[in-house]
Amino acid sequence: MSVLKPFKAVRPTADKVEAVACRPYDVLNAKEARISADGNPVSFYNVIKPEINFPDGYDVYDESIYKKGRENYELLKSNGVLNQDENEMFYVYQLIMDGHTQTGIVGCCSIDDYFNNVIKKHELTRPDKEEDRKNHVRHGKINAEPVFFSYAHVDAIDAIVDRIKSTSEPVYDFKADDGIQHTLWTVTQDSDNSALETLFDNDVPAIYVADGHHRTAAGGLVAKEFRDAANGSPDDGARYNYFMAVVFPDNQLKIIDYNRVVKDLNGMSNDEFVQGLSASFDVEEQDQQYRPETLHSIGMYLNGKWYRLTAKKGTYDDADPVGVLDVTILSKSVLEPMLNIVDLRRDKRIEFVGGIRGLGELEKRVDSGEMKAAFAMYPVSMQQLIDISDAELIMPPKVTWFEPKLRSGLFVHELES
Repeated sequence: MSVLKPFKAVRPTADKVEAVACRPYDVLNAKEARISADGNPVSFYNVIKPEINFPDGYDVYDESIYKKGRENYELLKSNGVLNQDENEMFYVYQLIMDGHTQTGIVGCCSIDDYFNNVIKKHELTRPDKEEDRKNHVRHGKINAEPVFFSYAHVDAIDAIVDRIKSTSEPVYDFKADDGIQHTLWTVTQDSDNSALETLFDNDVPAIYVADGHHRTAAGGLVAKEFRDAANGSPDDGARYNYFMAVVFPDNQLKIIDYNRVVKDLNGMSNDEFVQGLSASFDVEEQDQQYRPETLHSIGMYLNGKWYRLTAKKGTYDDADPVGVLDVTILSKSVLEPMLNIVDLRRDKRIEFVGGIRGLGELEKRVDSGEMKAAFAMYPVSMQQLIDISDAELIMPPKVTWFEPKLRSGLFVHELES
């Protein structure tokens, strides 16, 4: 069963929370983060993306970047912007976006659950991105951002969460600049904290990584480094045995598309490429943007035109949890044989665009000449994610994009407190 522990979060004061809170580190680049944090010295971007304090072109993986993040974190604490709660507790975190509501529990998961596959993964990490987050944890000695997990919903957990939301006042309640409403409650009753911990231990057999595989890997691996350095053990009660997460019931989550853009056609002309696609797809030119509406249908933008690519029988396996995915079809029928893009984790000729940016972003990347073609994908379902994770299979990279996104800076877990 699953371990979820309360903890003493380091949090912003209520009057500073909107200024501190920011989007996750991987949602925007350094230039965008620098613009967003301009004129706001307490923005949490200074902690999670400290490269904004350095000039353009500076090596974002240099050790000085990570040291600056720790320095900025300490400054927020010394200035009283961030303070640590006196008691260990869980936190209830609600997000509302476009009428969709999801409510999770903020707590700490066991790093041993990560290593023992109680926390189930569905993606491989990219080595450079994983090492970046590991260095951030090593130097910061904190989980600056939570990972985004899910679990098969439990009615008794829902009942406790709903009661807390309806009977207590939130400590934070604000609408961010992206229009998402963020509300946080503290779980102050010892009985509620104990009940939630027991319910996870008894009734939640597995926890699923939804968003944040790199942060999950970094949180687990670096915490183990700390434990080994201290000659510690899983039962010694130290904070390095845990990493911070927000866990949501599976029936409240929403996955949207995660799209692909490629830099070239591997020497083929546009016509040659489209003709080659016909071996695996029914190719239909569209007179407007095309967003896939069903499984096994892919949108393609090339040379100012949209196409609908409908996968032919034999290009997928409905009995295979991974083989049925449209991203697998695209890789096996297009990226690998036609474009020679085999390693999605390392190949610099392919990039990934979250569906929240819209189809217009795909057109922009291609029309600018930066990219040659774009592929709009049909979203993976939550059940598909669970099936793949339970079967201990791995999806291709960058398949799931969850919305709404968590806000960073609302709570921090210190590994040495």
